[in-house]
Amino acid sequence: MSGSSFSFLNPAEALMPLELHAGLRVADLSASSGFFVRAAARLVAPGDVWAVDPNPDLLRRIKTIAEAEGLRNVELMRGDIERKEGSNLPPNAFDVVLLINRLFAAEHKTTISTEIHRILKRGGRALVIDWSDSHGGLGPTPAHVYSAKEAQTLFEDAGFSVVGSVPAGVYHWGLIIKKK
Repeated sequence: MSGSSFSFLNPAEALMPLELHAGLRVADLSASSGFFVRAAARLVAPGDVWAVDPNPDLLRRIKTIAEAEGLRNVELMRGDIERKEGSNLPPNAFDVVLLINRLFAAEHKTTISTEIHRILKRGGRALVIDWSDSHGGLGPTPAHVYSAKEAQTLFEDAGFSVVGSVPAGVYHWGLIIKKK
């Protein structure tokens, strides 16, 4: 499936430009359903993927589904990335961070960008995907839409450079950023 042929966000397609490979350490700071966690876990095994979410029920569900799919490299961390050091993950420990559909709902976006910078290794990359519009009520309200341009400024101010974009369907934008 090419990036232009699907209409909704496809985790496997969106992760392809990151060139994830065995042994990498990944943190998904907006784990929620676990779709990206599980897609990344398949690509980096025996490396690990940390699912971070404030909701313990969602985390347990992610772990149950991952184990049912034979994915033994998914770890869980309860955390609130809108608090300073709120992911509860160690600094400079991750090769890749995922932030999917989180900026539109965040009140403290600068705290999130700082947290991503804190946990990424030097030269580490992050995949940031969010809604491109409200799409007639399918996405967030128009007032909550956070554009790719706004995200680029947010992350550049936090010490990142934008190094690419990803296929994110017709409802989302996607950026790859790199820690300087």
